[in-house]
Amino acid sequence: MSGTVVISVVILGSLGLLFGMLIAVATKKLWVWEDPRIDEVSGMLPGNNCGACGQAGCRAFAEQVIAGTIQPAQCTVMDAAGVTAVADYLGVDAGAANRRVARLLCGGGSDLSVRHAEYRGLQTCAAAAAVAGGGKGCAWACLGLADCEVSCTFDAIFMNDRELPVVIPSLCTACGDCVEACPKDLFTLMPAEQKLIVQCRSLLEGAAADALCAAACNACGRCAVDAAPGLIQMKNGLAVIDYTKNALADPSATRRCPTNAIVWVDGMQFINGRPTAPAAGSTYEAVSA
Repeated sequence: MSGTVVISVVILGSLGLLFGMLIAVATKKLWVWEDPRIDEVSGMLPGNNCGACGQAGCRAFAEQVIAGTIQPAQCTVMDAAGVTAVADYLGVDAGAANRRVARLLCGGGSDLSVRHAEYRGLQTCAAAAAVAGGGKGCAWACLGLADCEVSCTFDAIFMNDRELPVVIPSLCTACGDCVEACPKDLFTLMPAEQKLIVQCRSLLEGAAADALCAAACNACGRCAVDAAPGLIQMKNGLAVIDYTKNALADPSATRRCPTNAIVWVDGMQFINGRPTAPAAGSTYEAVSA
C-alpha cells in the first residue's frame, strides 16, 4: 500500500470519527424528553384529526390533555366510555364539554325560495355559486346541492325533500367541515343550548325580502318586541340574537314572526319543527325518529 493511500485512509477515518462524535454530542444536547403517555393517549383517541376540539389533531389534543390545559371531554368525537377511559388512565377529571352543533342559517328550501334561473353544470354548490350565484333569487339562499353533506365525514348531514341540509345533532362533532364547504357561508357552529335561531342571512327588508323567499327575515322587528329586553336587536335589516343573554331566551320570541324566520330549535332543525324524515331503512331513520 502506497503512502498516499495510507494517508487518505487515515484522513477519511479521522473525519468519520470526528463527525460521529459531533453527531453523538448533538444528539445528546438536542434530545428532548417526550412523555410516553402521549403515544398511549393518542392511541385511545378516535384518530379523526378533525380539529373539533380546537387542536391541530389528536396528538396535539393528547399533549394538551396530559399538560392539563384541556380535559378529555373536550374531544366531541369520543363516546362517554372513551372519555372515561382517557380520564382514568391519566387520573384526571373527565370534565364536561360545551357541546356544539352545526346550524344552517337558511330556511329557504325549494318550496319557499324563489328561483330566477335554472342552473345546469357541475352539481356542487361551489360551482353553482360561481355562476351568477346559483340561480336562486336570494343571494343568501342555500343552493341545495349538498356540498355540506359530502364534506361531512361523520354522516351527520342529509338533504331533505326541500333541498335543505339537515344536521343530526347526535352525530355532529362540530368539526367545521360543513362551515368551510358552504360557499354561501350559511353554516355556523353553535352551543347546543342556544335554541333560539334566526334561519336567515338576507339583508333585504320588507317586501323586497318577501318577494324572494317566504321564509326570509323581513326586518319587521316583531321578534325583538316579544323577546326579553336586549335579547334581539335589528341590525342591517336582520334580527340578531345576543347570546350572552341566552338565559333569557324562550320560544315566545318566535310567535309573531310572520315568516318563521326565527325559530326555537330543540334537536334537529327546521321551520315549524321537524324536517322531512329520511327514507325508510336509511341509516338516519333511527336517529331522526
